[in-house]
Amino acid sequence: MVATKKKPVKAKKKEAISVFRGKRKESVARASITKGKGIIRINSVRLDAIDNVYVRRMVEEPLGLAPEIATQVDIAVNVYGGGQMGQAQACRTAIARALVGFSGDDNLKRKMVDRDRFMIAEDFRRVEPKKYKGPKARARFQKSYR
Repeated sequence: MVATKKKPVKAKKKEAISVFRGKRKESVARASITKGKGIIRINSVRLDAIDNVYVRRMVEEPLGLAPEIATQVDIAVNVYGGGQMGQAQACRTAIARALVGFSGDDNLKRKMVDRDRFMIAEDFRRVEPKKYKGPKARARFQKSYR
């Protein structure tokens, strides 16, 4: 039996990954940011492949405010819950927080807050729960006497 030598396996350097969160209504988005080539993925789908132009522009808005940083990082966003627009706004908040956290630039944060406060701060509004004696949260069933 011939003894074979195993080649030593080099340990790969782990990249620094930062994770930031964004919420809107029932949607929760987590953005992981690393150094890279400027690739943005949402649920493993590239941002270019999103059909709805309005949603794509909403998610790209923080990237337009920080173009020099956006070309140097890769962002992977995992989003779940809620509807399409809630998920888009949650992704927007998570990406904005990731860019500010990665760069550590207060001017960038101020620029985003001046553009739209909810790009950095989460929108705290939630759907009001439905009550009894009515079809919706505030509306009441109509009463007929005749």
